[in-house]
Amino acid sequence: MRKLTIQKDKILLLFPDGVGIRNYLYSDVFQGVEKDLVLFHAFDAPAAVAVQNITKIEEAFSIPNYKESVKEKFFRELICLARLKHNAKLVDNPIILSNWKTEHKTVKNKLFYKTIAFYVKAITQYTQISKLEKKYQKAIRGNSFFKEITVLLNQIQPTQIFCSHQRGVQCATVFAAAKDLGIKTSTVIYSWDNLPKARMALQADQYLVWSQYMKEELNLYYPEIEEKQIFITGTPQFECYQQAEKIIPKEVFYKRYDLDINKKIICFSGDDVKTSPNDSQYLEDLASELMKSGLAAEYQILLRRCPVDVSGRFEPVVAKYQELIKQAPPLWNFKANSSWTTIYPLPEDVSLLVSTAYYSDVVVNVGSTMAFDFAMFQKPCIYINYDQQNKVNSNWSVKTIYQLQHFRSMPNRECVIWWNKREEISKLLKSGTFSPAMDQWKSAILAEYDNASNKINKIITACTSVS
Repeated sequence: MRKLTIQKDKILLLFPDGVGIRNYLYSDVFQGVEKDLVLFHAFDAPAAVAVQNITKIEEAFSIPNYKESVKEKFFRELICLARLKHNAKLVDNPIILSNWKTEHKTVKNKLFYKTIAFYVKAITQYTQISKLEKKYQKAIRGNSFFKEITVLLNQIQPTQIFCSHQRGVQCATVFAAAKDLGIKTSTVIYSWDNLPKARMALQADQYLVWSQYMKEELNLYYPEIEEKQIFITGTPQFECYQQAEKIIPKEVFYKRYDLDINKKIICFSGDDVKTSPNDSQYLEDLASELMKSGLAAEYQILLRRCPVDVSGRFEPVVAKYQELIKQAPPLWNFKANSSWTTIYPLPEDVSLLVSTAYYSDVVVNVGSTMAFDFAMFQKPCIYINYDQQNKVNSNWSVKTIYQLQHFRSMPNRECVIWWNKREEISKLLKSGTFSPAMDQWKSAILAEYDNASNKINKIITACTSVS
């Protein structure tokens, strides 16, 4: 394939969904970059216009519709399961295999994944996984989508492509076409728990990671990636906590969310229904125990649900304890029963999240990254560590959650406060304090997060320019 002849420096910002917008478009990552910015996105038309208006990016292109062939899907899923098995052995953690979905509804899918499970038995060496990766790269180049992307890239003529996260399936093809055209590519590893899960969809020239911890993981799970390709940048996700202007004035915040200025705030941060199916029951446990112990006179609960959780599962609990539980819904563009093409955070959600962490006294959740958000203000995190008697999903357990590989990064269990029994919460609230171990954990995972935008900016700026 003929290499692209480019007339002007241009960065194509590849956003397969809206999740990365807050971190990379609402931060200072592209501030002062003397290159044209072009948004390459999967949003519907109204969402795309809104994002462009917010970010002031003038030029945008929609990612064409991608229909994955059976061959592509076969290689992709076989690679994933083979990597999960390899990773589990590599770090002696069989729980890594819990990332593989085993329940499928249709006969077609059941048959497909049984076939994957059959073929993976023959894969015992990493060299076999490497060969499968090559076959997958060949397969995606045989899809008509690859030709569409090649035509688009020739039309847009970017100098480089920056991807907001490494998991988007269609991004593999975009990066493959870019490679064949000689366009430099960079991707961030979106979160600290991603790499053991074996869902790296694309092959990039540069990989931007949060910390030395994540770099070592990338080296471990993907040994084919060279040292010179990996850059420790931190993540802009936590820079906002250093910006005092993001904090909503106290009187405004308390009035807006109907909070009692004389009571302490317990933030209950929910996860999505699949990741933490029993969250509404845990919220009820918290409220019930506060009422029983008399601590409801001292505390109030502020519920921040997951941005994509519009299940309504919390509503009966909130209605039952309406004097105790207040809500601060995430400020995201999201409609029930809509696709990921309409979902993105609003800039105002940054201030809401920062203010929630700033004014709250403690956060309660099931193993959430929010522990790091609250640690920015030295606020303790309580991790829920007991199962419900009446589970929404009988196969789900906190015992599995806290054995996931990323929790091994804790220097010790004192990083957070463990809520092991329902009736213990009152005692934990009275005695629990922020632990120095949490600062150690934060440093290991986040590294120099407060300068992440600048570091990423420098890497982007240093990308080979048009002569």
